[in-house]
Amino acid sequence: MTSDDDDILAKIRSGKLWTVNSRRRNGLIIHKEFYTEFAGPGAAVGGGLDNDCRAVIPLGSLSLISPESAAAQQKALKIRLQWVRLTQNFTDKPVPIDRAQLILEQFKSYFDQSIVDQVPDEAFALLVGVLPYTVQRARHLV
Repeated sequence: MTSDDDDILAKIRSGKLWTVNSRRRNGLIIHKEFYTEFAGPGAAVGGGLDNDCRAVIPLGSLSLISPESAAAQQKALKIRLQWVRLTQNFTDKPVPIDRAQLILEQFKSYFDQSIVDQVPDEAFALLVGVLPYTVQRARHLV
């Protein structure tokens, strides 16, 4: 982890709720003890959601902003849930290589290829419940 990653992790663990800036192509892969989540633009991070966060992978030019009101917090929480549901749609697929391909295709639709290439196979694997080798194979198919 870089010092920037440490700073982001400290922010998320601070107990304060943050929002991934919805005006940028950015996001955050959040590693928990037994699984990983993705929080994309507009999603809430930190607060009580991510107390168990172990590590983070920032994507794009990550910008975390403070929600300006209770309504903004609610909106950010709903958007976080939408990102979780999107990932859940991929994990519902019974064939592991399909799940790996879907998550890679989804990330390629949001981020440049260079950013997707920097994300470790293990991170994508934890997002959709497959082995890192399956993600490695899927990268050659997508």
